[in-house]
Amino acid sequence: MILGMDSLTFIHVVLSLIGIATGLIVFLGFVADAEVPGLTAVFLAATVLTSLTGFAFPFSKLLPSHIVGIISLVVLAVALYALYVARLSGSWRWVYVVTASTALYLNVFVLIVQLFQKVPALHAVAPTQSETPFVAAQVLTLAIFFALGFLAVRRFRATDASPREKLRSA
Repeated sequence: MILGMDSLTFIHVVLSLIGIATGLIVFLGFVADAEVPGLTAVFLAATVLTSLTGFAFPFSKLLPSHIVGIISLVVLAVALYALYVARLSGSWRWVYVVTASTALYLNVFVLIVQLFQKVPALHAVAPTQSETPFVAAQVLTLAIFFALGFLAVRRFRATDASPREKLRSA
């Protein structure tokens, strides 16, 4: 037991938090038109592992968390292809930004669900997760991701020009 969690839960939570933390930096890098290759690799690996470890927990039927995990893995497969195989060429650049951002959003979505389930003060105001505080938190998060995602798609052109060309056009 680590911090009251079994080993699998602890590893799953740590991977998720690493994915979210590094993903936020990568996502803001999209908005700022900046590449962060090392953190990008950590973000993608941690997020894939988060989704995979989610399937290691015992279950008897398909749950919403499994559906989110499946969607995340499909989205991540496209992001990995766009980044490492297509090398962000042409339309693969925006496909990568959208899929990587979507994978991060799904992790944050699940984080909010978990916070409202596990944090007593949040659980008290939204015990069934259909109450206004929970819905407001999720809608606000979606709106922020959508707005920043739109900016990211418009601004992230890291492979379209060399650093010198970017400086000249600035």
